[in-house]
Amino acid sequence: MAFKITDAPNPSFTFGQKLDATAQGREWLEGEKEGWKTVDPATEEPVYGLSFLFGAIADVGACSKLYGLLVSGIVPRPIAFVSTVSEDGVANIGPFRGSSHIQVSNEPPVLSIACNTWKDPIREKDTTKNIKATKCFTVNIVSEAWIAQSNFASVDAPENFTEWPAAGLTMEPSTHIKAPRVKESAFSMECEVRNLYTSASINYQLTIQPKLLQTVDVVIPETGEVGTTLVLGLIKCIHVRKDVLDERGNVDPAKFKPVGRMGGTMYSTVNEGYHIPRPNWKADEAAIREVTNGAA
Repeated sequence: MAFKITDAPNPSFTFGQKLDATAQGREWLEGEKEGWKTVDPATEEPVYGLSFLFGAIADVGACSKLYGLLVSGIVPRPIAFVSTVSEDGVANIGPFRGSSHIQVSNEPPVLSIACNTWKDPIREKDTTKNIKATKCFTVNIVSEAWIAQSNFASVDAPENFTEWPAAGLTMEPSTHIKAPRVKESAFSMECEVRNLYTSASINYQLTIQPKLLQTVDVVIPETGEVGTTLVLGLIKCIHVRKDVLDERGNVDPAKFKPVGRMGGTMYSTVNEGYHIPRPNWKADEAAIREVTNGAA
């Protein structure tokens, strides 16, 4: 299916307009009559059995209903297909849901990934161990053409097993780091976990201070076990295929065909999009103040 640009859901929106001004808005508000479910993460009961991640059995043991709620509600999510390598040279790959993968900053260019801990027994994933050991990784964005290969890499393989051959993907040497990138990905980023240096004025003296991009273990309060490791990585290099770029040098979604994650084992594609211009304070100030009674 070709990507197409459609009309925005409410192209005639005016400042101060309530949701019930449109048929779509009224329909949406109607659903609120069913009421709300309020979830307290601290009291959510664990579910014992199998938990599923990326279409494969991820682990056996305790998992929370909260997981299913979060991954089905925080959607759609891009997939971070992460490549790492151990100190002994064993290459590892695995897909990470987008709620665990975001761009943190564009200056300097920093992104984060979050690696959950394997359960039963509790152990770090190879991705986490490799990043802590070698201080590098690549993030490769997944397109429709190789979603099956990406999905395979979520297999609950034993430690120090490389998924590359069975996934049918190609290791391409990176430019700056030890971990390879995925050649089939049209958009890959080489990342390092290292010190950045920033300037600061202390007692009117200009000094250079280290700011560490690091891995942070997130501990489960009730057990003291590590549940997740947050990784902040500096993007050292971006590899993007020329055939997915538009005339401005940006990625064209029609050519890129990125895949997103929904809840459970469901994936999503990007087939439509629409433009909504941002309001401009200089041009629209008078109209905005009119509907806000001149509020500061």
